[in-house]
Amino acid sequence: MNLVIVESPAKAKTIEGYLGKDYKVTSSYGHVRDLQKGNNAIDVENGFIPTYEVSKDKKDVIRELKKLSKSADTIYLASDDDREGEAISWHLKEALKLKDDNTKRIVFREITKNAITQAIQNPRGIDIDLVHAQQARRVLDRLVGFELSPILWKKIKTGLSAGRVQSVAVRLVVEREREIDKFEAVSSFKVTAQFDLGEGKTLVAELPSKFKTEEEAQQFVQDCVAAEYKIENLEKKPGKKSPAPPFTTSTLQQEASRKLGFSVARTMSVAQKLYESGKISYMRTDSLNLSEEAMTAAKEEIKSSYGDSYSNPRKYKTKSSSAQEAHEAIRPTNFALQTAGSDESERRLYELIWKRAIASQMSDAQIEKTVATISVSTRPESLKASGEVIKFEGFLKVYVESNDDDNGETEQKSTMLPPLSIGQELELLELKAKEGFTRHPARYTEASLVKKLEEMGIGRPSTYAPTISTIQKRNYVVKEARDGHERKYKEIILKGGKVENTENTEITGAEKNKLFPTNTAMVVNDFLVDHFPNVIDYSFTAKVEKEFDEISHGTKTWNGMIESFYGDFHKKVETTEKIERSEVGSTRELGNDPKTGLPIYARLGRFGAMVQMGDVSDEEGAEKPKYASLKKGQFLESITLEDALELFKLPRQVGEFEDKVMTAAIGRFGPYIRHDGKFVSIPKEMDPLQITAEESIDLILAKRKADAEKFIKAFDENPDVQVLNGRWGPYIKFGKKNVKIPKDVDPKELTYEDCVELEKKAPEKKKGARKKK
Repeated sequence: MNLVIVESPAKAKTIEGYLGKDYKVTSSYGHVRDLQKGNNAIDVENGFIPTYEVSKDKKDVIRELKKLSKSADTIYLASDDDREGEAISWHLKEALKLKDDNTKRIVFREITKNAITQAIQNPRGIDIDLVHAQQARRVLDRLVGFELSPILWKKIKTGLSAGRVQSVAVRLVVEREREIDKFEAVSSFKVTAQFDLGEGKTLVAELPSKFKTEEEAQQFVQDCVAAEYKIENLEKKPGKKSPAPPFTTSTLQQEASRKLGFSVARTMSVAQKLYESGKISYMRTDSLNLSEEAMTAAKEEIKSSYGDSYSNPRKYKTKSSSAQEAHEAIRPTNFALQTAGSDESERRLYELIWKRAIASQMSDAQIEKTVATISVSTRPESLKASGEVIKFEGFLKVYVESNDDDNGETEQKSTMLPPLSIGQELELLELKAKEGFTRHPARYTEASLVKKLEEMGIGRPSTYAPTISTIQKRNYVVKEARDGHERKYKEIILKGGKVENTENTEITGAEKNKLFPTNTAMVVNDFLVDHFPNVIDYSFTAKVEKEFDEISHGTKTWNGMIESFYGDFHKKVETTEKIERSEVGSTRELGNDPKTGLPIYARLGRFGAMVQMGDVSDEEGAEKPKYASLKKGQFLESITLEDALELFKLPRQVGEFEDKVMTAAIGRFGPYIRHDGKFVSIPKEMDPLQITAEESIDLILAKRKADAEKFIKAFDENPDVQVLNGRWGPYIKFGKKNVKIPKDVDPKELTYEDCVELEKKAPEKKKGARKKK
């Protein structure tokens, strides 16, 4: 019997189907060993040698694998084909004490019968250079985290963490927020005109340049009152559009975010399932390369589905010099399969991958662009009208790439101009000069932050998703939607020979799924920039990534690389420990309360940013300071005394209901009403300073109704067992465990015994079953 060890049970199941009865395929559930807990994991004095231990939740897995490996003729280590995978194989070999003579390392980039058979026929040994590169990353990140985090606890707030890549990602978000804060919008006027061509046809044209002032725009519109308009020139230009290359990890994350609304973590988890069920090639890659077989398969699919003229095989070269190993781009394993996946998310992501890979091998789209130049008899400027006709669809038949300004799929539209001739006179319907404003730099989405990290050479395909998740988990960055605000704009309209000036309002600045830094992020970032500039320096972080690449190619020693970093870093840690906490900019004095004369501070508290009125005193009978939480969107560095005084108006008594007081306040999770010991959230469109007693009562009653509808039944035998209505339908709450109710069972009819029986059958969640890399 031969034993094949892979990383996940799903993958094991797919591979076992290909290998047949002589092979037992089992799973290690990801990493089996890690650096031991505590400060002694790395021997700094003796070449940074790490001490590893089998993770608690993997002891049973190792016991089972040892048993299987003892009775196996050959053991194939088949973890993923990248540094992380190579390290998993090495740790397995060490933990299971496998012998060289019957242990083989096999790799594949897709889970298909052909790829698995090829891998078994071409085994190799463990590539120790790749293991060293992964080990260097792990050791360096542990050293940085272990030495920096305690300093943050002492100087800023307990429980904070710092990390080599996460702190750089946070820095990008903080710096972007400050750019936005300093940004001042500049207005200009854009001129558009509509002409009547008769028979219900109109022509829309615009002035290519904008007017910087209202006076200039006003003058232009006035000059157009008695003007004549005619077609001065008609130009036809042929053009073409080429398809985007197939997906890499980061472009898949970006496009799935834009087109499907997926978070970076969701994209990776869905792609992982598609890979493990054999539908797509490996999803962690920065290569644009497609294999010869893949290109041939794509060509056949294009010719049979669309015709010969749509096929145009292309080789894409990876721009990044660091593209890891000889990998392929993300593509379907079988191009003839246009849909695949076991649920809606998988199907949608697979379709995206299929379309992008197929489009990359299709012909350019042939386009004809027409530009009409329209003269204005009273002005030297000309108006332009343009149209675009697709002469041959090519790849556009299958796929159009989105950009960050699009919301989802961008349809390729033909904007054909009506028939026009040079010298033709035009009749003006309306001419409008509309005020517009420059836009501040866009806040990052998860996907655009990944794009930025990749452009800067920071992180690698396997680190993007964990980095984005970590900075949110640690409450440095929040992903949320924010409402826009009203803004006035002016329009100067010429219609029927008359000029009218109007002022209108529009909603601007609404944000959806954008990343905002927290106050904690700003304080921590400034502290690190001041005291550890090299750790969170962009070019330094990119340089470290390059050094990991050099280690993986065997041109640099891993512990030598760490030694050159650690000396200066550790000295800096020692000097920073001597800094007084008061020197760290986490407290700002805003002024004094006009009523009491007490000082008011903005500072970072245990539960986040807050304002404080008065000082803490040990004297008996001294009045305690008053505290208030900052509202969403308020920052410690820019909050004013006036803003703080508003916040001290909370908590405020709103009125009474059922003989008990209702209090409006702001807490850790936003504004709320407290009544009879219970808390009810105040929705974001309501202001806790303005909310009325009637509105508060409505919120309390609505919450009671929702809670009542959630409850289906309880049992005297055990109050910890309840049948409840949840987001996804009815379920049993069995202590801390949630148990599904079969579709054919009426939740109201369930007895206590039924619930106990269903709980026994419910699968246990495997702890750390699949550690995401």
